[in-house]
Amino acid sequence: MTGWIAAYERAWRTPGTAALNAIFTEQASYLQGPYQKAVVGLPAIARMWEAEREGPDEVFHMTSEVVAVEGDTAVARVEVRYGDPADQEFRDLWIMRFAEDGRCDSFEEWPFWPTQPPTGDPADG
Repeated sequence: MTGWIAAYERAWRTPGTAALNAIFTEQASYLQGPYQKAVVGLPAIARMWEAEREGPDEVFHMTSEVVAVEGDTAVARVEVRYGDPADQEFRDLWIMRFAEDGRCDSFEEWPFWPTQPPTGDPADG
């Protein structure tokens, strides 16, 4: 599991999107938040990937901790700080389901920012 997370980070730091072939299946789904629409298929994930990052030289520091693994499913806690000095950060939970070949077939993240309210009060929306 830690190897896959390290490969994800390396792919984020690599120019282009060819490295995604090693970590996601061709039909993988990638959900960027609990209420987002899933991005489905490696070509769509590659387009999203390029749109979301500043580029492979983007300055960030990422730490992670595997929280649970059961069968083909894993959960990790991830923290990312962008910039030097850091001017943006978030904590994230990743839920991953893997194919038999070790590539991710379903990736779901639940990102949280420091300014995000701790609870979702429907009256605030």
